[in-house]
Amino acid sequence: MEEIDLVIDMSKDSMERALKHTQIELSKIRAGRASVNMLDGIMVEYYGVPTPLNQVSSVSTPDARTIAIKPFERKLINDLERAIINSNLGLSPANDGEVIRLNIPPLTEERRRDLVKRVKGEIEVARVNIRKVRQEANEELKKIQKDGGSEDEVKKAEDRVQKLTDAYIQKAEQMLVDKEKDIMSV
Repeated sequence: MEEIDLVIDMSKDSMERALKHTQIELSKIRAGRASVNMLDGIMVEYYGVPTPLNQVSSVSTPDARTIAIKPFERKLINDLERAIINSNLGLSPANDGEVIRLNIPPLTEERRRDLVKRVKGEIEVARVNIRKVRQEANEELKKIQKDGGSEDEVKKAEDRVQKLTDAYIQKAEQMLVDKEKDIMSV
């Protein structure tokens, strides 16, 4: 039935978006190694307009513990430095006039545990969002049945939605395992 397929496709898309959002949030949690993703979300005043840091500078990781930021315009270097300090990343920028270097300190055991707790929290949010999508899909399927849809078709569709839910929750669990391993490895 076309309506049922539409509900299932929309559910799959929503679950996929929930996982993508979680992946983005997890990439912001540092694991002791330098990553250009750590600077995502930092905005810099550029001609009076808040602009993402990576659009006004070149960001690279010359080694595992350093991020190098080279502004496209030299006069922006102080604004970049101020934006990094105000971003609450806990990193101290070293400005040599042309390039800003961020040294990523090694994580302590306690800090690693705190980061794993944050990761678990993000994964729990993903699980809740996936289950919410399942609930909305099942409500839509009940409406279809109420409007004259076949009870057997709706039951099969609910089973498909449950299998989708289980698969996406499994993917979220795998993201947790991978990120936890990444954080806890020294």
